Amino acid sequence: MLHYLWMFIVGIVVGAIARLLLPGSEHIGILLTGALGIAGSFVGGFISRLFSKPADGAMVHPAGLIMSVIGALILLYGYKHFVH
Repeated sequence: MLHYLWMFIVGIVVGAIARLLLPGSEHIGILLTGALGIAGSFVGGFISRLFSKPADGAMVHPAGLIMSVIGALILLYGYKHFVH
């Protein structure tokens, strides 16, 4: 249970950094910011997988903070231009 709470807290931080870097996205609430950060971590992991092979048996490459923010920026850009 604490793993999910920690994942959401890190997601909020990653999503908040992405919101700060991409102007015009201040209207997004805290829940969507957390979801954006979590999804951005997965996108960042998939991008990392393009450049280096993940550990044996791992489905995704663990994304660090920078790749998570880059993934969140990609998702936020898509959200702003295609959904909202």
